[in-house]
Amino acid sequence: MTHLDQDIRWMRAAIALGERGKGLTAPSPSVGCLIVKNNRLIARGWTQAGGRPHAEAMALSQAQESLRGATVYVTLEPCAHKSLKGPTCTDLLVDALPERIVIASKDPDMRTNGQGLERLKQAGIKVEWGLLEKEARQSMSGYFSRRLLGRPYITLKLATSLDGCIALENGKSHWITGERARAHAHLERMRSELIVVGRGTWEVDNPRLDVRLLGLEHRSPIRAVLGHGSLPPDWIGLEQPTDVSLTAADHVLVEGGAKAAAAFIKADIVDRILFYRAPILIGGGIASLSDIGLQNLAETHGRWCHKETRMLGNDQLDAYVRVTNATDAD
Repeated sequence: MTHLDQDIRWMRAAIALGERGKGLTAPSPSVGCLIVKNNRLIARGWTQAGGRPHAEAMALSQAQESLRGATVYVTLEPCAHKSLKGPTCTDLLVDALPERIVIASKDPDMRTNGQGLERLKQAGIKVEWGLLEKEARQSMSGYFSRRLLGRPYITLKLATSLDGCIALENGKSHWITGERARAHAHLERMRSELIVVGRGTWEVDNPRLDVRLLGLEHRSPIRAVLGHGSLPPDWIGLEQPTDVSLTAADHVLVEGGAKAAAAFIKADIVDRILFYRAPILIGGGIASLSDIGLQNLAETHGRWCHKETRMLGNDQLDAYVRVTNATDAD
């Protein structure tokens, strides 16, 4: 295995580690950090709930030996701006003095952007950045979307029959997809701070919108309804799709129904589509998407890129992302 192969291997592990905090750390990014010495993992960390401790601080607190000769792999440039919450990760790393630090992406926060890199270099530490940058940005999609677009990263979930229906003509839609597909959807809820349904869906289905996975029930997101009208105190109302930017969420999951899905698509703020398709035919049912104001088919081509297909029991999941997205590296 070459030196670069080893770096890629460790950085991929750091990115996967950072995913553990997704949905828990906003407005801070969910970062992953590994400390490796003699090709042996000696410490690891990821951003904790609420944003502190940072990944680097957690990893450094676990290290039981000198970092002389060690390499630190971190998915985002270590913070360099002063905070009342504790020392900067750049200062902590300078004090620890590893031989080398490999960073996936610069921090778009202008209080740190590039400054952390320079301070580490000035301390005599070898610094490299840009390794798996696109993958790292995607893992911190909500943070990058907030910093670069001023809004959360928005995922639209569609669960349909083979003929694109989400319910019978009379509105009944109880469990179109199977158990494994529903479990995967609950994992997506777990990674989001806010989940949204349309007013019609809320009134007809009375959805719980919680996480029903053993041991992860506490990871249920805040619930919101798109549309006018009174709501219980544990729900929030959104008058229009762009109101999600006024919330504290960095990751938003839009679950239904057809009008709400269309509203977010029409507002052009959907970053990712999760399309769950069950092997059933309904015929004459309710379509998954209402009118989005499309006047010409040419307007819709080239907007989405297929990223993944997987089977979840008998159901098929296809994931699509926007062709141009702020989480992508420049």
